[in-house]
Amino acid sequence: MTTTSSPHINLVLCWHMHQPWYRESQDGDYCLPWVYLHALKDYVDMAAHLEAHPKMRCVVNFTPVLLEQLDDYGQQFKRHLKTASRFSDPLLNLLAGVEPIPSDATERVEIVRACRRAHAPLMIDVYPRFRSLFDMVMSFDGKQVDEDRLAYMNEQFFLDLLAWYHIAWLGHSLKQLPRVKALLEHETVFDPATRRELLQIMWEAFDGLFERYRKLAQSGQIELSMTPYGHPIVPLLIDLDSMHGALPEAQGPIEDKYPGGLERARWHMREGLRVFEHYLGCRPQGVWLSEGGVSRDALKLLDEFGMAWSASGEGVWHNSRFLSGLEANGEQARRSLFCAHEVAGCETRMFFRDDGLSDMIGFEYQQWNAGDAAADFGQHLRNIANYLGDRCNEHVVSVILDGENAWEYYRDNAFHFIGALYETLANSAHIHPITFTEALDYCPPQKLPALCPGSWVYGS
Repeated sequence: MTTTSSPHINLVLCWHMHQPWYRESQDGDYCLPWVYLHALKDYVDMAAHLEAHPKMRCVVNFTPVLLEQLDDYGQQFKRHLKTASRFSDPLLNLLAGVEPIPSDATERVEIVRACRRAHAPLMIDVYPRFRSLFDMVMSFDGKQVDEDRLAYMNEQFFLDLLAWYHIAWLGHSLKQLPRVKALLEHETVFDPATRRELLQIMWEAFDGLFERYRKLAQSGQIELSMTPYGHPIVPLLIDLDSMHGALPEAQGPIEDKYPGGLERARWHMREGLRVFEHYLGCRPQGVWLSEGGVSRDALKLLDEFGMAWSASGEGVWHNSRFLSGLEANGEQARRSLFCAHEVAGCETRMFFRDDGLSDMIGFEYQQWNAGDAAADFGQHLRNIANYLGDRCNEHVVSVILDGENAWEYYRDNAFHFIGALYETLANSAHIHPITFTEALDYCPPQKLPALCPGSWVYGS
């Protein structure tokens, strides 16, 4: 635990890295490419930001099913580069030439549609060659694939399209590498050797990804936390009636309970811990329950596994204050948002997300100049510190959000924004970035008699 003597506000910035299980059964093909694409674009960049700003502290949360899929993709890249083996992913098989470009018109349309799955203004239009490939086959309004035009395209067109799609999905930190810069400047067709070079770069990004996060955790710069194994909604597994905590009139399922729900929830915790420790080399102290879905029973489950903390959204905090007979609005109530909470009968402490600040990063700052956005975020934190007064250092602002899906809406994958944000936070005399486990030492817990079941989504 670090110490600081000047008046400051504690900040926990928690990035949630998650993708569901995309594979058909345990050994079939992946139906969507988001695990490996977000690894190349976001998980790599987020590690690079932390490595470039060693004074910045935060929490990084991983879902175990994501960790397993990341490992599987890494193994597939390695095998393919050694033996030209087949991938369990249709786009990668086409890119690598393991499977030929189909002759069927419908399948060819699907390839074009798949390669349009990106935020076009910042991931397609900024690369003239990539943009020009779409211009060749799209309707005049740019909304549909023109099958008549597509019929004139040879196989090399699709190989070039696939290559550019994967280059566009490389993180900004990877795009600074000379080998990737050469691909970005490539003006001719992507022959087998050039596409193999791209696959080699992709594998190298996967190789060592877990180790990068392990090292950041071992140095104390980040805290690693997890979500139960398969991303289950734990409060509903344990008690379906918990849905009525925030929505008393909600219509529930026919059954009054999920069969074996509590034991299933325990399994998701046990399996999640096993997978997490296997890949990241440590046992987490905290759990972000799926969708921030919490209840008193869910916290009791975390108690069984010795977890120190969990967190949810501001709506759950508000509903819990109301259910506890405490003031839910007004100045004193708002102060409690910035506290750790001791829920009656539970050992696991609760933190609650500042929805406004979290959503500024998730949805607003992409429209701003990077430096201005970072300065604005810092000013919001200083305003909270002034509001809390002399004891602000006994409070914590919890900013929790998706660590992967927002960045494609920022220029250069938010590289400039996150860099400016980390620089601002790590070097401010009035802002103290910490982890949730550290916050338990800094912030005396406030008693919360009741925890209203709900999630970060509208508190329900």
